Amino acid sequence: MQPPMLQLRPEAEIEDSVYKQGRTDPGPKSLPLKWAHPISAPENGCLLVATEKLDGVRTFERTVVLLLRSGTGNPQEGPFGVVINRPLHKKMKHMNPTNVELATTFADSSLHFGGPLEASMLLLRSGESIKLPGFEEVIPGVCFGSRNSLDAASGLVKKGALGPRDFRFFIGYAGWQLDQLREEIESDYWYVAACSANLIFGGSQNSDGLWEEILQLMGGHYSELSRKPKQDL
Repeated sequence: MQPPMLQLRPEAEIEDSVYKQGRTDPGPKSLPLKWAHPISAPENGCLLVATEKLDGVRTFERTVVLLLRSGTGNPQEGPFGVVINRPLHKKMKHMNPTNVELATTFADSSLHFGGPLEASMLLLRSGESIKLPGFEEVIPGVCFGSRNSLDAASGLVKKGALGPRDFRFFIGYAGWQLDQLREEIESDYWYVAACSANLIFGGSQNSDGLWEEILQLMGGHYSELSRKPKQDL
């Protein structure tokens, strides 16, 4: 014979549930795979998210720039980064590259518009605990390199450490003087956000909707702005 069940009032049930939850809680919840939140000042690996003030400025409207260096470490250099949500919908082989590695190892790698300044960059997705000679870590799990890094990049693929899909190539980049970027942020041309590596390297190479996704992840009034129609000037 089973013992009689204790009949609890609804309030007691709630209190008992909360108490048990507190006793069995394993600790802080882990962060989601994709997250973004606003920060007060630019730093290495942050995002610059174009505001509506850049609508009509075709080069930068509704862009997301991954800031590779904030410029604070070397003011003579100035901040620079790459636009990460302007895929060119082309692969490296479509550009008829003269470099052997680009024509073979990275023939099927995706190409992106990185910005209006002339230089090529590449991003690669790495394990958070892996140090890769020849590349500079932006945030844990994401590194960048230049054309001089191609041999090192090819070596990683040939050794099986990474695959061609772990790389993204960018034509052009975006750069500022330190004071110039600070003034643009203060004038509300850019929102500044920290983000996860999985937001930069999502499951899909199609990053056309990244601007809206980041604003929604930032929450609050940023989420509302993601749904506003474009203000063509």
